Amino acid sequence: MNRRKLKLEELHRISVDEFREARKIPLIVVLDNIRSLHNIGSVFRTSDAFRVEEILLCGITATPPNVEIHKTALGAEDAVKWRYFKETLEAVQALKNTGYAVYAIEQAENSISLGPVALEKEKKYAVIFGHEVHGVQQTVVDAADGCIEIPQYGTKHSLNVSVTAGIVIWDFFSKLM
Repeated sequence: MNRRKLKLEELHRISVDEFREARKIPLIVVLDNIRSLHNIGSVFRTSDAFRVEEILLCGITATPPNVEIHKTALGAEDAVKWRYFKETLEAVQALKNTGYAVYAIEQAENSISLGPVALEKEKKYAVIFGHEVHGVQQTVVDAADGCIEIPQYGTKHSLNVSVTAGIVIWDFFSKLM
């Protein structure tokens, strides 16, 4: 059995222009005060991989162009559409006003587990990922339509925000595509 690693040119990836025109999943990612530029870049790269519609960068979350974001985004920041909001609540309200179901990815009372979350292909969704230490702001959790939680079975109480985003984005992609 041949297991030769493929060369980059054999992967047949689309160009940035083709990405911009390509069909996206009906998902917007909201970053609520993410402090690490590497986490931001990683979310851009994952959003590119699974054709996320847009990223909303809020509060202290840095924006492209930025050399440190580019180190992990590797150019995905040029492909994935993004906007900046000074306040995350403003972004949440804009999403709700345009018909998005908005979910905070947070450990909270009455949160629902990611696995059994049922998504409707004709609906539009937004997911909010929070600060590396403090999580999603309580006022933003309150404004969301609900909370989704990734079940965890080890000794730690949380995952890195870019890992969390990867798990959630993949789950939404697999259910919506």
